Amino acid sequence: MMKIEEVQSTTKKQRIATHTHIKGLGLEANGRAIPLAAGFFGQVGAREAAGLVVDMIRQKKMAGRALLLAGPPGTGKTALALGLSQELGSKVPFCPMVGSEVYSSEVKKTAILMENFRRAIGLRIKENKEVTELSPEETESVTGGYGKSISHVIIGLKTVKGTKQLKLDPTIYDALIKEKVTVGDVIYIEANSGAVKRVGRSDAFATEYDLEAEEYVPLPKGEVHKKKEIVQDVTLHDLDAANARPQGGQDILSLMGQMMKPRKTEITDKLRREINKVVDRYIEEGVAELIPGVLFIDEVHMLDMECFSYLNRALESSLSPIVIFATNRGICNVRGTEMSSPHGIPVDLLDRLVIVRTEAYGPAEMIQILAIRAQVEELALDEESLAFLGEIGQQASLRHAVQLLQPASVVARMNGRDKICKADVEEVNSLYLDAKSSARMLQEQQDRYIS
Repeated sequence: MMKIEEVQSTTKKQRIATHTHIKGLGLEANGRAIPLAAGFFGQVGAREAAGLVVDMIRQKKMAGRALLLAGPPGTGKTALALGLSQELGSKVPFCPMVGSEVYSSEVKKTAILMENFRRAIGLRIKENKEVTELSPEETESVTGGYGKSISHVIIGLKTVKGTKQLKLDPTIYDALIKEKVTVGDVIYIEANSGAVKRVGRSDAFATEYDLEAEEYVPLPKGEVHKKKEIVQDVTLHDLDAANARPQGGQDILSLMGQMMKPRKTEITDKLRREINKVVDRYIEEGVAELIPGVLFIDEVHMLDMECFSYLNRALESSLSPIVIFATNRGICNVRGTEMSSPHGIPVDLLDRLVIVRTEAYGPAEMIQILAIRAQVEELALDEESLAFLGEIGQQASLRHAVQLLQPASVVARMNGRDKICKADVEEVNSLYLDAKSSARMLQEQQDRYIS
């Protein structure tokens, strides 16, 4: 008997994370927040404020300013920052970090802050390169006997307008091998650097029996030699890192240095100043354009006095991104001092910040958010269980209610159901304690625990 099976897709499924459902800020064209859009529900004021920030960033009128998202835990501060980054798109650098990341035994706190500042500033470099787009017809390499190397490569190039035989440098042969170029591929060779890039397979060679999932591209139009504008997006940190590493020579020390695992080293201020000069020159010549991105520092109350004073200076610098802080603290001590301050941030830095408050969610908003999460996690649950989860969210926290969704679906499947019902949620709720219940139990049974 013939066996017919469906072929399963091999595309990797994306892991569902805490904020997978956030796709933007969910705003209308006039900046008004749509109640339920882009995975967001509620936080209307905060979303509209973030929308204004997005507009200012696009118009490049926000550089060197900072925004503070302040609100109780679980009110969507990180979600707002991620929504903001989605609105800006992939071309604007977005660098997220947590306050506690600055504490390292190898690198100074200020160096880590500066590194992240530079990661959040993009540079778009436009270059006119002489490019040879081609489809190889045949390649012959002149190789001799023992100990001899390739002297040159002869390659046949073909575009719609004509064919050319080119004699190329032997280094290009290695690049052709590395890119796995075969007859019928469409590639381009940069005249200046000799870089070879394989664009895809020529559609003249496309067959319906081709087993490999190839990208077919038309035969290049125009001349074999042509000028092409190439746009590169880099961050200032990429430039720092590329210039900080020695471009290894052939002596034994540099070879050993390349083999050993590189330790995290500091990039000096002198090097950064030199790079800034080059960047400024590029901008003046019109070769490059500066794109201030976003640096998002979560749990900003974890930073200490040195970091805050450094931030004061960094925000005033000419090359500064838009900085967004988030904190869930009220009035507390600035880390490492006895000084009490709102949100654990010194007053002089607070003066520079525009503060956006996130409000605690009401019962209706919680139920709506739980419904969005259930949809993202592909879980089916009835109205009654949703309402019950909303109650749990009110008593405990929204995070706790969201965490009960997956265990409830497992319990429902064990009971032979596809849909989660109230009984499954009740069972799971009895198995797992939330933070408030756990604290209450500790209070009641204090004598049994070691304190």
